[in-house]
Amino acid sequence: MTPAGSLARLPRTVVVLGFVSLLNDGASEMITPLLPVFLTATLGAGPAIVGLIEGIAEATASVLKFVAGRANDRGVGAKRLVFGGYGIANLARPAIGFALGWPVVLLLRFLDRVGKGIRTAPRDALIAGAAGATIRGRAFGFHRAMDHAGAVIGPVVAFVLLASGTALGRVFLWSAVPGALVLVLLAVGVPADAPTARPAPPPRLSWRALDAPLRALILAAGALALGAIPEVFVVLWARDAGLPVSWVPLVWAAASLTKMLVAYPAGVVSDRVGRLPVLLAGWGLRVLVLLALAGAHATGPVIWILFVLYSATLAVTEPAEGSLIGDSAPVAQRGSAYGLYHLASGLFVLPGSVLLGLIWERVSPAAAFSTAAALTAAAAIGMAVAALGSAQRARDA
Repeated sequence: MTPAGSLARLPRTVVVLGFVSLLNDGASEMITPLLPVFLTATLGAGPAIVGLIEGIAEATASVLKFVAGRANDRGVGAKRLVFGGYGIANLARPAIGFALGWPVVLLLRFLDRVGKGIRTAPRDALIAGAAGATIRGRAFGFHRAMDHAGAVIGPVVAFVLLASGTALGRVFLWSAVPGALVLVLLAVGVPADAPTARPAPPPRLSWRALDAPLRALILAAGALALGAIPEVFVVLWARDAGLPVSWVPLVWAAASLTKMLVAYPAGVVSDRVGRLPVLLAGWGLRVLVLLALAGAHATGPVIWILFVLYSATLAVTEPAEGSLIGDSAPVAQRGSAYGLYHLASGLFVLPGSVLLGLIWERVSPAAAFSTAAALTAAAAIGMAVAALGSAQRARDA
């Protein structure tokens, strides 16, 4: 199957949402790699504050992902939720350029993640519903690849602006341009929500009623979030190792380009060999890269290689995780299942980010990377044990 043939097999909704993500991430990633530098160098915040801001933002988004997913299952139109979420984010994000202190950044980052929380679970449910099980990994892989393509374009635009003498705050303001295009494409490209009568409430979401692989993935997602080194911390690591500020967007773009190239093939592989092998392989690779980050003597080429490899290990598992939920969740509870998965991830992002930030600040970056590797390994082992137990029970039944 050629790439063009693969794209032709994908439903319109998947393709349109892919281009929406490309534009939105182009806007977002003009800001994200520069945010830790803006906070620490311009506003005087420390690594713990960076971790606090990221943790609060992501935890907020994750709680709202569950709320929005449940609302979608209760009949609130998916397009309304997706459009509203992107709208809030693309109003708040450029305003960071006006911030005079880190509390203002915290507020605007919070609003940005509110938008992400409102849109994510309904969007994932739209993708899972539009793509059948045989191409679901491909659909999520395409969506993640487009998302990461935007994350390549955004930092390159930021680099060009910085190289031309644009102030850091004004780079943030320029992100409003692709953000506006996101809303136009959503308005004209995604079909309107079908009018519905008062829908019956969805079945009560019961933990025990969920499939065992889905329960295991949700628990593993929580553990992984607790030990996830935010990529903004890897930016600080690279900056401390001597990477010039003007080059930060380019190394971020290189990492995103790698994610873009990895995500779609990883989704195809998960369709062919199964979700679990891809998950365990990706998480195992992440442990190895985190240990390499802990022990590396950072020089120019090493900074680039390890940053890119860490980002690649994140992209390997994204399509398989999204597809496993779509495979396992009942259709009437699909939005809630995606919301629950993101909730489990987000609730542990805040304590994990603060914990790793404090270890980074008070012990060393190497200790933070090592802690993250240990927690990631524990999550992978737990997922494998749960999957083997589920398979054994199925054989015994």
